[in-house]
Amino acid sequence: MSWESSIKEFKYYLQIERSLANNSVQAYLRDIRKLASFSSDINKTELSISTKDIRAFINTLNEQGISSRSQARIISGIKSFYKFLIIEDYITHDPTMLIENPKIGLKLPDVLSVDEIDLIISSLDLSKKHGQRNKAIIETLYSCGLRVTELINLKISNIQFKEGYIKIIGKGDKERLTPIGSNAIKYILLYINEIRVHQKIKKNNEDFVFLNNRGSKLSRVMIFTLIKKIIEKVGIKKKVSPHTFRHSFATHLIEGGADLRAVQEMLGHESITTTEIYTHLDKDYLRSNIMQFHPRS
Repeated sequence: MSWESSIKEFKYYLQIERSLANNSVQAYLRDIRKLASFSSDINKTELSISTKDIRAFINTLNEQGISSRSQARIISGIKSFYKFLIIEDYITHDPTMLIENPKIGLKLPDVLSVDEIDLIISSLDLSKKHGQRNKAIIETLYSCGLRVTELINLKISNIQFKEGYIKIIGKGDKERLTPIGSNAIKYILLYINEIRVHQKIKKNNEDFVFLNNRGSKLSRVMIFTLIKKIIEKVGIKKKVSPHTFRHSFATHLIEGGADLRAVQEMLGHESITTTEIYTHLDKDYLRSNIMQFHPRS
């Protein structure tokens, strides 16, 4: 058994048994390789490494200035790796059992206000090249709370235009249905019928909604670049990414009184605790709810 062979088996475990997306699998493997590199310096294998060795590894992460949040992710990956080795009977003792994650506190995502969303959408000139497409992209991100990967992989065949739903293939290839707003449908149809219909589309890209100049589906980088340019143009100073529209979608729903579990389903969160981050509501909103609904108020 060697680091490379055990990492290879771990990769298959993540892909097949846990059905993780490729991006998640690669993140796990990068973190395990960090430990593998450290262990080679101290002449330890993955089967002989001890709790003391892992603590020493974490100390090196501190010395490198790696943030608590990144350390927590790395430690989580290492714990999963050793859990896998236990399951496969390669080891009988888990060296990560007594390792605790660093305290990282709650990191609240940046959220755009409704006025800022309106400003962004109204800034998109439909007469410009890609104006129709870009407006449809922003409307869809905000209307459905999509991850950027879900957006670029959105297919025409998965949009139920009359019913107002789209089928999303989310993390781990899990499917979910989420409502799509009338404005998003309007601009998607305008883009498909007035712009996209005139494009020469590359083979195997015919069903993807959003295409680039070459008739291929968009990349993640293109979406990030597009949003960066829009934000600079309108002068919003917040740190805004495609995920910010997802955060804003969820926050505005909850502030408007939506049920947390309904939002969980729409976002495709496996755990309700992940969705609970969107309950970071301002004091005035919380106070108004308490005054309205508490029996002793």
